[in-house]
Amino acid sequence: MGSQAKIVNFAEITANFELTPQQALEYFLGKGVKPTFNWADMMGAEHDTAFTVAKMMDTDLLATVKGKLDKALESGMTLQQFQKDLIPTLQKAGWWGKKDLIDPLTGYVTQAQLGSASRLETIFRSNMQSAYQVGTWEGIEDNKKLYPWLMYDAVDDARTRPDHAARDGEIHAVDSDFWATLPA
Repeated sequence: MGSQAKIVNFAEITANFELTPQQALEYFLGKGVKPTFNWADMMGAEHDTAFTVAKMMDTDLLATVKGKLDKALESGMTLQQFQKDLIPTLQKAGWWGKKDLIDPLTGYVTQAQLGSASRLETIFRSNMQSAYQVGTWEGIEDNKKLYPWLMYDAVDDARTRPDHAARDGEIHAVDSDFWATLPA
């Protein structure tokens, strides 16, 4: 008799990849803080070890914002709760609205958008998302002996870029360079 296909329960497989909030929290709590003036001042792997907010040069204020994100991740706080909790602190510190600032790299004065509701949304969403993504990838790495392959699944909506649509459905090993080099 030939080899038989193994029936795999999809729910069983996906349960192995579920991220516990603790994994995301441990990743985020492990980060330090690093003030930056421009978003491009800290790139790539530096974000794995340090938290930053562009134009927030005060390390105490930066640590306060990170602390609020720590609390949000730990307690499951919503964006609205995060904003309500943080806006008065930022306003009191003078880090709100548009201000003229001196770019430390060029010495030129530039008008910068400091705190705003939309800026806080970006800070909240990008940091929560990255913490969960790191934890999810750790789960994939932990299970790669059982499930060594991943399929790339593009969103396939009107905003999907052609390079992503072209790769839709491709299957690669967990250890493939594909996952590290896929354009964002």
